[in-house]
Amino acid sequence: MIRPATFENALAFAQDLIRIPSPSGHEGEVAERLRSEMELLGFSDIRVDEVGNVVGVVPGTGTAPPVLLNSHLDVVAEGDHEEWAHPPFAAEVVDGFLHGRGAMDIKGPLAIQTYAAAALAGRAPGDVIVAHTVFEERGGLGMKHLMESGSVTPGAVVIGEATHGDICIGHRGRGEIEVVIRGLAGHASAPGRARNALDLVPVVLDVVADLAGSQAEDPVLGASTIVATGVDVLPESRNVIPDRVTVVLDWRVLPDMDTDAMTQSIREAMNARFGTLPEGFAIDVSMAMESQGTYTGLTHERSLFTPGFLMDPADSLVQAAALAVGRPSGQGPAHVRPWTFATDGGWTQGVFGIPTIGFAPGEERYAHTNRERLELDEARWSFERYPDLVLGLQQVLA
Repeated sequence: MIRPATFENALAFAQDLIRIPSPSGHEGEVAERLRSEMELLGFSDIRVDEVGNVVGVVPGTGTAPPVLLNSHLDVVAEGDHEEWAHPPFAAEVVDGFLHGRGAMDIKGPLAIQTYAAAALAGRAPGDVIVAHTVFEERGGLGMKHLMESGSVTPGAVVIGEATHGDICIGHRGRGEIEVVIRGLAGHASAPGRARNALDLVPVVLDVVADLAGSQAEDPVLGASTIVATGVDVLPESRNVIPDRVTVVLDWRVLPDMDTDAMTQSIREAMNARFGTLPEGFAIDVSMAMESQGTYTGLTHERSLFTPGFLMDPADSLVQAAALAVGRPSGQGPAHVRPWTFATDGGWTQGVFGIPTIGFAPGEERYAHTNRERLELDEARWSFERYPDLVLGLQQVLA
């Protein structure tokens, strides 16, 4: 190890990462910065895979099952820089907080996980795998690829999404759905010759509102939610009656709901409301698709769906994690709860069945905002708790 695994060095590394913009598909510079840091920290088996995930290993002293620590390399767009109190890519430390895009979602926790793993060299009874993935913000292409590749086989996964020091055990899935209304375009001066696709939007929104009022509920994860988040019109000219309107829906679903069930339930609700559509109109329902190009040069056509998952709060790994982490006050085990947002844990546990929990500093309310920040006292405490967390999980796994 060339660079000591201290919190101060982890913070400096996080600042370096924040200063490198890395939207989904453009994580290459951050990936290279991470790879070089792993070398300085003495990681083994460092590699960048086909889609751009960066993986490194801190070898264990024995044969306990590996624990995988995961954060993601991409961040969401920063928006108008003038709306930030602190510049989004300056990585300023002010009043006890690290500020900027990625401070808590997720470059601060990424740095903490990476350094905490390095601090376990010669201590962990099994390998500690650190795998930071691409495209998490757009459905998790990186984690899906990593799991499908079989190149890592962890006994448990720890996700570095913000938990405010709690242990998180799941979340609802997230699907983006498009309801496409088709009509007949025409000049706005002669509306009688057209079939205005906008005319059916109010009814579609009523159907969505009815669906929102009858969602399934889980005692831990809460209720599913569905809401319209956008309306796209084609042609875009303001003197043309549009023949295509796309209503975009965001559906947060419980783990037992898959994409086929999601689209089918919306089709059935539309058919029940409309019956026979007015002449000249059609409605299609499908998962939103996106062509995702990795910085390594690969292209994948993917639906925008992240699965949900839920660990049993009484699971021995969950209980061990809560005890190992504790609380900043020093009194009792960590609080156990779900996340509100979706994570790559939907792939590791929801699809591939690997026990998965979350632990990291940071408050969810700052994610994806121009107020993003990470409290340094909480970050330092989390860094200090991570070794005990990994050791506690490996003790149960062994």
